[in-house]
Amino acid sequence: MAAETTPSLERRLGPIDAAAIVVSNVIGGGIFFLPIIIAQLVPSAPGIMLVWLFGGALAFAGAMAYAELAALRPRAGGEYVYLRDAYGPLVGFLSGWTSFVAGFSGAIAASALALAEYIGRFAPIAGDATPIVTIPLPFIPLVVSPRSIVALAAILLITLVHQRGLGPGRIVQNVLAGAKVSFILLFLALGFGVGDGQAGNLATAGTMTVGGVLLALVPVMFSYSGWNAAAYVAEEVRSPGRNVPLALGLGTLAVVLIYLALNALYLYAVPATALGSVQGTLVDTVAERLFGFAVGSVSALFTIISIAASVSAMVLAGPRVYFAMARDGLFTAPAARIHPRFHAPVSAILTQAVWSGVLVLSGSLSQLVSYTGFAIILFSGVAVAAVFVLRRREPDAPRPFRAWGYPLAPAVFVLASAVIVVNEIVRNPRPSLAGLAIIALGVPVYWWMRRSRRVAAESV
Repeated sequence: MAAETTPSLERRLGPIDAAAIVVSNVIGGGIFFLPIIIAQLVPSAPGIMLVWLFGGALAFAGAMAYAELAALRPRAGGEYVYLRDAYGPLVGFLSGWTSFVAGFSGAIAASALALAEYIGRFAPIAGDATPIVTIPLPFIPLVVSPRSIVALAAILLITLVHQRGLGPGRIVQNVLAGAKVSFILLFLALGFGVGDGQAGNLATAGTMTVGGVLLALVPVMFSYSGWNAAAYVAEEVRSPGRNVPLALGLGTLAVVLIYLALNALYLYAVPATALGSVQGTLVDTVAERLFGFAVGSVSALFTIISIAASVSAMVLAGPRVYFAMARDGLFTAPAARIHPRFHAPVSAILTQAVWSGVLVLSGSLSQLVSYTGFAIILFSGVAVAAVFVLRRREPDAPRPFRAWGYPLAPAVFVLASAVIVVNEIVRNPRPSLAGLAIIALGVPVYWWMRRSRRVAAESV
């Protein structure tokens, strides 16, 4: 009787809903400034397009591997579940720990602050970082400013929407994702249709080295990060064996095509040799080259919508990881509870919002995101490798979907991820080591969680 009345997550998401989460999670501000950095490393139009194409192929290979894992384990939590089952609970916990401490929460905080700055284009007070009051907590002073208040308000508003469940949550998510994609498609259509660009720029070759390409792959893969977002909500997708792979494939493919088209438009407007020296907003520079005038207010409005969509996707996806951890006794117990009316992990969503708010108010803790950025690639590479582990360990398990290109495609993804992570650690040892230290701090937390769970069980 108790099992029948216990609330659970509802399978209300279709493939388009889940694909919208992927698109919103991936397409953020990176595609509008990282191409400048990539052009500095690869000052060649064919080379730039090749790097973005290769990065997209890697993302798609990773998405297909996650599709197999999600179909095999259609549970909330994404790679936490896959790493737990393939390598043990400690490895799974460390991925979830990193997601909570910095991965999702830190990205939400950073995005909310950026959102406040762009709102400041229209209402200057919103972007004002002048301290109003400082709360002198030990080691972590919290600074309240107009900008942080706007950022906190944005996090609170989106959190309240998703606490109401997938009904309003998916509507808001789909509207924001649709607005984001519509603007990009309109910009592409106008740019190639009536813009004053040079098609010859797309064939302009320049100096391209293997080292430059490898370095360029780092920001490219960061731009593509988030392609696995649909896996986090697999437990809420209808017919997950079919629809989660479909969502991962459609969402990732849509992002790859959009990124390739945008980079082609950038090169159509600005030669590769000049793209690396662009100052200011890339969209404004490209628009001025194509149409003869900048689109500052329009691009700022689009950026606000784009960031809001990304924050919404992260507020939706992240708590599913902590919910899965709490269900295993490796997170605070309330995070495992499902609201009886809204069928959402309300406590997990609120916990993420509170920690994101702390990161907004703390300037020092905001560096956690930059320290642990490489962990996104690290854990996704280890998760894709779980395809090999689980196929060997569970050869007869029903697999509604099998990764395309197995074993070559997932093997290439794992190898590329390893090269990128090692390269990042070698080239940027201090922040990388700091990130590894943050991940390692999860080990004593894990043992404390397990001990607390064991003590609680014994007391019962």
